[in-house]
Amino acid sequence: MPISTETITTTGDADLDRIRDQVLTAAEAACEKLAKDVAIMHVGPLVGITDYFLVFSTTNDRQLGSAVDEVEHQLRERHARKPIGREGQKESGWVVLDFGDFVVHAFTAAQRDVYELERLWSDAPRVPFTDPAAAAADG
Repeated sequence: MPISTETITTTGDADLDRIRDQVLTAAEAACEKLAKDVAIMHVGPLVGITDYFLVFSTTNDRQLGSAVDEVEHQLRERHARKPIGREGQKESGWVVLDFGDFVVHAFTAAQRDVYELERLWSDAPRVPFTDPAAAAADG
């Protein structure tokens, strides 16, 4: 049976801009709590169930918990967003926050090396991001 294109919805440019702004808020929040190696991938055209992946890592599980908590706090305060799902625990070295149109993948550095999400989604375009604190230190 052919698939009707009438049932396929795509995210419009205005919505993508709004979502990208929320992802950048999440990335900045994570960096405030010492997250490193932030990567933002536009996976929407590849997966069709979400638009962006935000991936970051921290040095230890305490920093991981703090960064994830700050992401949730900033998105709630600035964009009235709460995750629709949460998997993992800081003690396991990974936490996933599902916001529907974007997903936050937070790891300790050791766990990030195991999952290699950037390699898995290497076809996804990257969204430029610079840690504001690192940029200020360089400038």
